[in-house]
Amino acid sequence: MVAAEIADCLGVSRQRVAVQVERSDFPMPIARLSVGRMWRTSDVRQWAASRSHRVHEDERE
Repeated sequence: MVAAEIADCLGVSRQRVAVQVERSDFPMPIARLSVGRMWRTSDVRQWAASRSHRVHEDERE
């Protein structure tokens, strides 16, 4: 899953994804492609589930 897909999955903007992927607790990308980094869908979903209420709270900051 690439950043745009993460944004859709989490219901946040691409700009918010750019911030979130730099967090130390965000999963490491599994590949770096010409279109950008790629993450395993299951890793992103697990990360989001562990902090579900905080993803949308961060969007308001």
